[in-house]
Amino acid sequence: MILPDHHIRTLATKQDMIEPFVNGQVREEVVSYGLSSFGYDMRVAGEFRVFTPNIYNSVVDPKRIDERALVEYDVEDHILIPPNSYVLGRSIEYFSMPDDVLGLVLGKSTYARSGIIVNVTPLEPGWEGHVTIEIGNGTPLPAKVYAEEGIAQVVFLRGETPEISYDEKEGKYQRQEGITLPRL
Repeated sequence: MILPDHHIRTLATKQDMIEPFVNGQVREEVVSYGLSSFGYDMRVAGEFRVFTPNIYNSVVDPKRIDERALVEYDVEDHILIPPNSYVLGRSIEYFSMPDDVLGLVLGKSTYARSGIIVNVTPLEPGWEGHVTIEIGNGTPLPAKVYAEEGIAQVVFLRGETPEISYDEKEGKYQRQEGITLPRL
């Protein structure tokens, strides 16, 4: 079942599923964030890693990511993503998924309508951490992403508890903080 606002609120406030938790939509003069009818709009922090070509790399290899290709930026207001480029960010919120809940991260329409794509990411039962957010600029122009504002919506699905949760299998992204690069 897809969880409605009152179930999300209970999980966030009584079981610390989302911290910090914003109980309701913040919408005035910002890309919206907080609790909505059937999801939670998470925010992107002001920390980014921008893919930048350099003399050391000629290919992006998820098995052997060259950290020199990722330039770190800390911003207070926004980041400009170069045309046809890609950045990594992280959620402000720290998620602690219950063993019977799956979260699906979906890009917000405000950004999608501007040619900015946020990858879909599952938050598996038993997983916890900051969400590393993959943001692509599919336009031929620089694209602006606002720090401390909404970036994606998490939709929560409740099912039977799996035999082995993400925590029990000691998943490689468990308890990640900050921006986490690909791991094998």
